[in-house]
Amino acid sequence: MAKRVNAAPILQFDLGRYDGPVYQRLYLALREAVLEGRLPPGSRLPSSRALAEELACSRNTVVTAFDQLHAEGYLDRQVGAGSFVSKILPEELLVARPQPSNNARKAVAPRSLSPRGAVLAASRPLAAVAQARHRAFLPGLADPEHFPFDLWSKLLTRTWRRPPQSLFMHGHPAGLPALREALAAHLIRARNLDCTAEQIIITTGAQQALALAAQLLLSPGDEVWIEDPGYPGLRGPLTAAAAVGRPVAVDAEGLSVAAGRLRAPKARMAVVSPSHHYPLSVVMSLSRRLELLDWARQHTAWIIEDDYDSEYRYAGRPLAALQSLDSPQRGGAGRVLYIGSFSKTLFPSLRLGYLVVPADLAERFVAARHALDDHSSAITQPALAAFIGEGHFATHLRRMRKLYGERQAALLRIAGERLADLLEIKPDEAGLHLVAGLGAALTGRMNDQQAVAAAARAGISVDALSRYYLEAPARQGLLMGYAAVPEETMAGACDRLAKSLRESLRS
Repeated sequence: MAKRVNAAPILQFDLGRYDGPVYQRLYLALREAVLEGRLPPGSRLPSSRALAEELACSRNTVVTAFDQLHAEGYLDRQVGAGSFVSKILPEELLVARPQPSNNARKAVAPRSLSPRGAVLAASRPLAAVAQARHRAFLPGLADPEHFPFDLWSKLLTRTWRRPPQSLFMHGHPAGLPALREALAAHLIRARNLDCTAEQIIITTGAQQALALAAQLLLSPGDEVWIEDPGYPGLRGPLTAAAAVGRPVAVDAEGLSVAAGRLRAPKARMAVVSPSHHYPLSVVMSLSRRLELLDWARQHTAWIIEDDYDSEYRYAGRPLAALQSLDSPQRGGAGRVLYIGSFSKTLFPSLRLGYLVVPADLAERFVAARHALDDHSSAITQPALAAFIGEGHFATHLRRMRKLYGERQAALLRIAGERLADLLEIKPDEAGLHLVAGLGAALTGRMNDQQAVAAAARAGISVDALSRYYLEAPARQGLLMGYAAVPEETMAGACDRLAKSLRESLRS
């Protein structure tokens, strides 16, 4: 069989056309020859020694040019054979390929996910973020317009104008010590928690806090009581931990422990929002709290207390946290882990929350946090520590509590005038939204999801209560957020909502 010979071409180019050192000019000349096709893919270049003699330059100059072309993908080297022009050039890799048609996409079998991945990928977000400023009546949205951003900017600048070297390094897995100290003092004072800074772990929000707790305290297949209806965002972390959520009915006193015992008698955890249930706004009674704690003690189970918006209470003092009844120092069994977030009290993009764990678990939780994702961003933690520690947080909460209380009263008054036969809205002692039942004009003629669609046609954002149920909805209604809606815009929004609902009834 004849031996295949790929002879090196004779290169003819004028290096004087280019600027720079000789190796740079040679690199540019060779690259141009490749791109113009004068050196086609697969062709062999002269040896570095032969090319150096031809160009009357040093061999190192040629080797340097070859090295750069090889590093950028223009040349391939074959041991014992020499250097060859690559068959696939870098420019080809950068060219955008036409996307396959819809028909072609359908012909390709979808890639499979794990069972857990499929559940997570199928989850739907709640109401979309409002595109317009103060869009009524998006639930769960606080008003960022009244946050003291000038003060916040000064606190950020105080740290980052001349930051200490420690802030450039990896932070503590549990968060900035100054923030944990300030937060512990606030929780003891405002929520009656029994905790120290060492028990607090700073997270990116409530969902990461629950994810950490679920991964450390649950085994795959463990059952967990979850409120039905309840906040869907807390289901994902349980699914990711391979736990099995068991919906448990919520009545006028909160999650029904009796129903939970029947539904999942061997459950290892309960996730509850006792101070202000989402979305029904129920407050768990003292007798129900004690019953839940007794269940956890009997079954060595865990309770996750989601205290997402207890700061916004408009009648009387905020209720003490469930964790305060379970402290070992106060005679409890230490089965409650407390979760909080700054999404509602400050602003969602801050992406900071926290988890308060029993003292005997703190060291192991910190080690696990380090193993999973090291630590939360330290960019805003010093400013938040100062914001809390210097009293600005408490001042901000008092101001917003007054504003949101006034806006709730305004919505009740205006909706009572303009939506009386369409929606039944009752006051709430806390929170950022009201639950509106379907009124006489809608009952039996429209469900809550149809009402949501009608509201959307009028540019109004509300959410259907039925979407929060895992099982058959026991109630129909609309969640109407008021916190981010200025009073002067409420009348017009209620008028548009009423008009759209009546038009939908006629169609």
